Amino acid sequence: MKLIVGLGNPGKQYEKTRHNAGFIAIDYLARHFGFEKFKKMDKFSSEIAEGVIAGEKSMLVKPLTYMNLSGQAVSSILNFYKIPIEDFILIYDDAYVDFGSMRIKPDGSSGGHNGVQSVIDSLATQGFTRIRLGIKQITPFAGPLEAYVLGKLSDNEHERLNDITEKLPEILKSLFDGKIEEVMNENN
Repeated sequence: MKLIVGLGNPGKQYEKTRHNAGFIAIDYLARHFGFEKFKKMDKFSSEIAEGVIAGEKSMLVKPLTYMNLSGQAVSSILNFYKIPIEDFILIYDDAYVDFGSMRIKPDGSSGGHNGVQSVIDSLATQGFTRIRLGIKQITPFAGPLEAYVLGKLSDNEHERLNDITEKLPEILKSLFDGKIEEVMNENN
């Protein structure tokens, strides 16, 4: 089974914010691949949908723990289903990657992202595939980074985010085939 987790914050007030790019991507993937409806699963503190991607049984997850505790949900699912770390992909926003682009990596640090750091801490490894969706400021933003990432997407930003999420189905298929180097060369 493949586990694809998108990071975000639950609740109406966080919908369509830059920091919820991971949730937006997961919702898109669920629609694209015709997954079952998301179910809230309290024992995993997550909303989960199951289906098939590229012939592989797959689970799409939106942790409900809030960003900074995302690792609790991820580790509980990986442990319960005994999913190997190489079958886990994390999708999240990155304020240091140009808006409308993405970066794919097989491992690495959190880059200052608290949600990713929570996952790294909970799994005790940095060795998992991640897809970073760029939300870097297009125009100067005078406030703190937290205010920017928690701000609502503009129409232009929403369109750019949609453009990159539409590439995710093919990227996932390639990653499932073990073609991470090719995916990185094409998208980074």
